[in-house]
Amino acid sequence: MVEADISTKSSTVRTRKPRGEYAKSAATRNAILDAALEVFAQSGFRAGSLRDVAARVGMSEAGLLHHFKNKSALLQAVLDHRDDHARELVDFDLLDGVESLRGLVRLARYNQSIPGVVELFCVLSAEATSPDHPAHEYFVARYASVRESITAAFGRIADSGRLLPGADPARAAVATIAMMDGLQVQWLLNSEAVDMADALQEFVGALVLDFDAVAATEGSRA
Repeated sequence: MVEADISTKSSTVRTRKPRGEYAKSAATRNAILDAALEVFAQSGFRAGSLRDVAARVGMSEAGLLHHFKNKSALLQAVLDHRDDHARELVDFDLLDGVESLRGLVRLARYNQSIPGVVELFCVLSAEATSPDHPAHEYFVARYASVRESITAAFGRIADSGRLLPGADPARAAVATIAMMDGLQVQWLLNSEAVDMADALQEFVGALVLDFDAVAATEGSRA
């Protein structure tokens, strides 16, 4: 019995991939996601091909399919990849709801540096209203999650006495998301006429007492 256990463990050790191979696979996966984001942003999801994505990372289409089983799976991973970066700028777990909302302003300012990604998101979110779109469930879940997180942030702000009297946290959250989405479309159409971050900051500042004052104070320390 002991002998069998030792044999099994030895077999496990022999077949385990070296840590370097895992790191290489993760790096390749991230490179594919970055390339797919560029291709889909430039050509759109339907027109952008897996062959184009594979070519950007120097591999065959078959090699790409080793990491992502199909185009829909790749799109889902790309959207998750974008959300991971967004979460680095916006922290909804902070006790101070004002700081969470200020993260949304930072995100809006960052988005102005990646117009292709913003365009992809706008197009996909509109197309995904169709139930048969591969990103439909993603956007339904995403909007539900973002509404919940922003509502909670406004709720904490209300509890601290800093929310505009009469404002409802849930309705404020819906309006904030609508503002962000609408600003993205206007900015794509005329980036010189619209500053997404400034406009969003003014909007939230009308709902949150001293929001602009806090932002100005931090800006002077930067």
